Amino acid sequence: MSKMLTVRTPEERVAQIDALVAAGVYESRASFIIEAIDRLVDELERRRIDREIVEGYTRIPQTAEELAWAEESGRRSIADEPW
Repeated sequence: MSKMLTVRTPEERVAQIDALVAAGVYESRASFIIEAIDRLVDELERRRIDREIVEGYTRIPQTAEELAWAEESGRRSIADEPW
């Protein structure tokens, strides 16, 4: 199910959206708005996940052994590449 949203937008912004629609970049104003919302929601979710990862490593930092293992694993992966 979907809901209709009504928003006020400056005329200049509407003109920019209309130009993108006229150029065929978007099918309609609605498709532009839906993609913009989807992109913003995705970006905010990615930022939230990034913050949680940083907070986790801040609370429980990696040990010297874990860092050494990760570095050695990276070296082996690069050495195994058939460059």
